[in-house]
Order: sequence, then C-alpha cells, then structure tokens
Amino acid sequence: MRFEAFIFIVLFLTARIATVYGKEVPIIPKPLVSTPVDEVFVLTRATPIIIADKEAEKTGYFLQKELLKHTGIPVTIQDSGTEPAIVLSLSTDSDLADKAYRLTMDAQQIHIMSSDDEGLFLGTMSLMQIIRQTDLKDSALHLACWHIEDKPHFEWRGVMLDESRHFFGKETVKRILDWMAFYKLNRFHWHLTDQTGWRIEIKQYPKLTLVGGIGNHSNPLSTAAYYTQEDITEIVAYATERHIEIIPEIDMPGHATAANMAYPEFSGGGSERYPEFTFNPGKEAVYEYLTNILREVDALFPFQKIHLGGDEVHFGNANWKVDISVQRLMREQGLETLKEVENYFIRRMADSVFSLNNEVMAWDEVVGADLPTKGTTVLWWRHDKPEELRKGLDRGFNTILCPRIPLYFDFVQDSSHTIGRKWQKAFVPIEAVYGFPSKELMDYPNADKLVKGIQANLWTEALSADEHIEYMLFPRITALAESAWSDPKQKDYSKFTKRLANHLVLFARAGLYYFDPFDPKKFPEYLSPVQRNNIAPDFEELMRQEQKSTD
Repeated sequence: MRFEAFIFIVLFLTARIATVYGKEVPIIPKPLVSTPVDEVFVLTRATPIIIADKEAEKTGYFLQKELLKHTGIPVTIQDSGTEPAIVLSLSTDSDLADKAYRLTMDAQQIHIMSSDDEGLFLGTMSLMQIIRQTDLKDSALHLACWHIEDKPHFEWRGVMLDESRHFFGKETVKRILDWMAFYKLNRFHWHLTDQTGWRIEIKQYPKLTLVGGIGNHSNPLSTAAYYTQEDITEIVAYATERHIEIIPEIDMPGHATAANMAYPEFSGGGSERYPEFTFNPGKEAVYEYLTNILREVDALFPFQKIHLGGDEVHFGNANWKVDISVQRLMREQGLETLKEVENYFIRRMADSVFSLNNEVMAWDEVVGADLPTKGTTVLWWRHDKPEELRKGLDRGFNTILCPRIPLYFDFVQDSSHTIGRKWQKAFVPIEAVYGFPSKELMDYPNADKLVKGIQANLWTEALSADEHIEYMLFPRITALAESAWSDPKQKDYSKFTKRLANHLVLFARAGLYYFDPFDPKKFPEYLSPVQRNNIAPDFEELMRQEQKSTD
C-alpha cells in the first residue's frame, strides 16, 4: 500500500507540474522568461497599490486609472500597507537592464520591479493583460500567477498613421496610442502633411491649414480638417503618459501639393500627373519658410526627432527642368541631375533640423544624399530594393525596417479582400508580419548594430473610416508587437495564435471592428453602422465561441 500511495503521489505531482508548466503565458508580446506559479492572487477594491519609490508614482496612478477603466475596481495608492498588495518599485541596484522589468506574483503580492520608469510601465502593461483576460466574479479578480522577466529585443517598435489622405481626429489617435501601449509599442510616426492635406496648425502660416487642410482623398472639397496646436499638445501629453514618442513628418521636397495650394510662391511645380508636387529648391525663401515651420513643429513635439519625408520626389519634379530658379541653382552649385538637386535640398533642410537639436529621419531615398550618419535615421520601405537597405547599412545609418511587404498595413490581409492594396499579387497576412524580420535581412552586414527596430505603416488612400483603420490594424498589431519585442529564437507562430484567440475577445469588448484570422469570412471588410448593429450574436459572444473551438 505504501508503494501504491507513493506511486499515486508521484503521478499526481507529475500531472500537476505538467499542467502548470504547460501553460502558455497570456501576454502579447511573449515575455523573455515566463514561469507559471501555482497560486492565485485575489484583487479587490481593498487591494492597495504600494509605491515603494517616489519615482514610481506616475506609473502607479496610471495603473490605478486603468484598473478602474477596465475592471471597475477602485483601488487606492499608498506608500506602505498590508498584503495582499500590488507593489511598484524602482531600484538602481537592480540587475535589470534598461527598459527591462521583473513581474513576480503569488497569493500575497504582485511585485513589479525595474531599474527605470519606462521598464516599470512596461511591466504594468503585462499585468494589465493578465487582468483584462480574467473575468470579474463577485467584485473580485482571481488572477493566475506568473513569474516574468522581460526586456525588448528592438529599441524602436513603431506604428505610422497617415492623416493627410484621410483625417481621423484625436479620439482615433488616442485609441491607437492606447493599444500601442498595451502591446509595448513605443514610437508613433505621424504623417501630417502630403499632397492631399496639411493637418498641423502653423501659426506663422495660417493658410497651411485653412487652405491646405481642405479636402481628402475621397472628397477634394471636404471642409478643412487639421489639428490645432492645442490638440497636438493634448495628444503629446497622452502619448508621453504611455511612454510613446511621437515623430511628426513634414514631407518635403515632394508631396507638397497641399502646402503649395496655400502658399504658391514656394512651389517648385510638378508634373502632368502630379501638379504642384514640390517645394522649390532654387529659392532661398523656401528654406527660410520651411525652417520657420520646423521651428513650430519642434516646439510642439519634445521628442527631438523630425521626419523630413524625402520620398518619391521624381513623381513630380519635371518642372525643375525648366524652372529658372532651379536651373540657376544647378549652375551655381555644379549640380548635374535633378537627383543631385533633391539631395542638395535634403542636406539644407537636414541642417535646419540639426540646428534645432533634433535627429533627422527620412525615407530610404535619402541614403545617397550625403547626410551625416550621426543624427540621421533612415526608414527602409522599398521591399523590392534591398540594395538600398544594404547601401544604408554599409554607410552606417541607423535604420528602421518598414518595408511594404509585410509592414504596410493598408495592404489587404486576405486574398479575397478588396479594400486596400496589393503588391502585384502579394498581400500582408498576419503570418507574414509575425515572421518579420527574416534572418536573411538581419544577416546583412552591420544589421545587428544599426537596425534599431521595425514599424508598420498605415497609409490611408483606401481607408476613410475608423472601421477601416481598425480592420487593418487589428489583429496585425499583435504580430507586429511580438516581432518587435520578443527574442526571434523564442517566436512560435502556433503558440502565438493560441494567445491571440483570447486577445480577439478583448477587441470585441472594446467595440473594435477587426479581422478574424481564424474565420476570415466571419466579418466583411467594412460594415456601415446600421449593418454592424444588426450583427447577431454580438462580437464578444462570437469570439467566445471561437475561443472554445480554438482551445
């Protein structure tokens, strides 16, 4: 009997260990180290958030607000207290690297520790993911416990939103920032000017928005839409609270049509297909005009980075061949081609950005412009031109990877979709996002040192409603986050999809209109509000059914 009892105990413990350690951590992106703990922490309104260090207060108050918003549980902030409690602490003596965090949980305490405030915030986002995937029962949350040690793989984990083609407004931007923070994305590249519309108020040049803000890609006569400087300040503060940097893009010397409608005296003309497409690189007044604009932009965005565009200038620079000012510039500076004119312009404007103590960012067309590598970051977007990536890395430029395939999120994500773009027959399913960047790219010379991260770009020629934005962003944002954050050696798409199933429920609860990769025909690409309200059963119930089938 003793032997049988021993065998029973061994089998029971073996089964228990297999159950506990076979669990998949419910967090996206997947942490570097995650070990389940066979205990439950019960979170109620009596659970205090204990701020062990004064510097942790901001994160503590943010966590307090998030708990109330998403669970309805009003907890208090204290500098000491009894267990059970949530403890936030910063420690300069910690063995944790910058931006890293440690999350430990048991029945008595949840402790988040980091050596810096950003790392502490990232740890609270992991905790919030566990919390938001736990059902409230009798005004309490029974949280499965984990031990997590985590740090980001890439420094730059970004999303770009184009609001020139279609304008979406503050609430949409804030909603994107919320989900970015939830998934530990930390760079919001804001494409605010282009051919279609100028979306940022510049007080010295009010017609940029009053005239240049008129129209969008769907309707060239729509009412002027733009962000006031007060709006910008509000959104910057919102992003800062979430440890997200905003990088404004003022596109030049091409894609300048909207600005040239407002101030035609600075136009360099265009081509038959792209009229008034460029600023005029031959007029000295243009450099003063654009530098004045950048001064106001610099004052609005405290992150010390400005994106100058620099892409696709050849689309509309035909008029430079006959423009008197440009031709004079070419003679005086010994410039033989229009590309050399373009590079001259970029160097001049980069100097203006440097004089404002900002880093220059630009698309990969600037690799040959002879910009200083120190203080310049290149965004490689032309997936069909890997030689441009190699060239930039060879020349020593810090680089962000955002190629059309697979990181343009305005590209459709299923072969049957029509709202969005394809590259020839190629599109961007979530699997492709998850598999990026390839080992081949990261094996390029200097890539390990100079590739600072990845970014998804959401262009909006084909996207005109919030539902369009949501459908293209969700759930691909989760794959982007894991590709940007997690150690490539740990990535496993099949395990990722198991975690993703629960996150679709979160999207449903938030009222997002998203694509379901497990059942591509479940929701069409776009529904009107009336059609959407007529869907039955509701999104959340559909996702619960899907979760059961996936499990």
